[in-house]
Amino acid sequence: QVQFVESGGDLVQPGGSLRLSCAASGFSLDYYAIGWYRQAPGKEREAVSCIPSNNEGNTYYADSVKGRFTISRDNAKNTVYLQMNSLKPEDTAVYYCAAEPTYCTVVIGRNEYWGQGTQVTVSS
Repeated sequence: QVQFVESGGDLVQPGGSLRLSCAASGFSLDYYAIGWYRQAPGKEREAVSCIPSNNEGNTYYADSVKGRFTISRDNAKNTVYLQMNSLKPEDTAVYYCAAEPTYCTVVIGRNEYWGQGTQVTVSS
C-alpha cells in the first residue's frame, strides 16, 4: 500500500522554527523529486520547495521562503524534510508533500503521490 505521510506541523510563535517530515511507504522516493506545497484558507495551493531525485537538476525555493526554509532528503529513511526558520504569520497553511518524476517542475498536476497535509500555524 502506497502511503505518503507528513508530520511536524504545529502552532508556533512568529520567529520560531519547525521541521516537517514526509515519510513514504510502499514506494521508493529515490527516483522522485519531492516537493512541499502549502495552501492557506481561501488561497490556491502553491509550491514552497522541491528537491530533485539524485541531484538531477536544481532545488527550488519560492521567493517568499528563500533563506528561511531548507529542504533535505534521506533516501535511506525514505523521508524528506523541510526545516522552517524565522516563521511568519503568512506561513500559516496546510503543508503537503508530493512526488513527481525525477525533476522539480513544481507543476501541481505532474505529481503522482500526495500526502494528507499537516497544519502549520504561526501566531502569537
